[in-house]
Amino acid sequence: MTARRSFVIFAVVAALGAGAAVPASAQSALSLSRRGTSVGIAAALGNRDRPEADRAADANRKPAALLAFAGLRRGMNVADIMPGRGYFTRIFSNVVGADGHVWAVVPAERVAKKPDAADAVKAIAADASFGNVTVLVQPLDAISIPKPLDLAWTSQNYHDVYYGSGADAALALDKAVFAALRRGGIFMVVDHVANPGMTPDAVRTLHRIDPALIRRQVEAVGFHFEGESKVLANGQDTHSLPVFDPSIRGHTDQVVLKFRKP
Repeated sequence: MTARRSFVIFAVVAALGAGAAVPASAQSALSLSRRGTSVGIAAALGNRDRPEADRAADANRKPAALLAFAGLRRGMNVADIMPGRGYFTRIFSNVVGADGHVWAVVPAERVAKKPDAADAVKAIAADASFGNVTVLVQPLDAISIPKPLDLAWTSQNYHDVYYGSGADAALALDKAVFAALRRGGIFMVVDHVANPGMTPDAVRTLHRIDPALIRRQVEAVGFHFEGESKVLANGQDTHSLPVFDPSIRGHTDQVVLKFRKP
């Protein structure tokens, strides 16, 4: 980014914070910056190195809107925490490019129970098309990344930590993420929604979580709540079925929460 463009975008932020009118030139620069981010994400989604199964899932998972909300862009250092088979890992890699890096963090606790749990993302990291991906097998309460992170991400996993290992384990994860992020870094949590007030035993079988629990846990370690996206909301989901039920699988009501390290 040129010094002139950086100055203009800074002027936008300053003016908005002060409630002042934003100059037309600054509005144009900010619009251009956002457009560039959107183009980068669109190009990443269209990359032919993505498996067909991932492309088919895009309609339901809505990665373009999610990553635009997160502010993902070229050059960022990103941690994909509990990456599964690497759906987001590939997209992150394509967006951040050679100037950025992606760490796929597979829980050591998971690998202890399922030795091949990291194999899918290890295969991604071994592919020359994704040379900016590194796989780390680490305990979730002791995540250690070589560089300060711009973005930490976990999708459809927080409930497993909270109800599988306990609230203290989820809090320990939040603390580890907080330590791994740079000041101003973003922590994104996406998960299946549960109704408030359900007993832990009832919610555990549904693989869901009350969004208020996530907020309470994450803010308790020092994060500031930045906002919520409704891009994955589904008002037809009653939150009464397990997320794997064929009638709702892939279409659950999901919360998208964005937090910032001050």
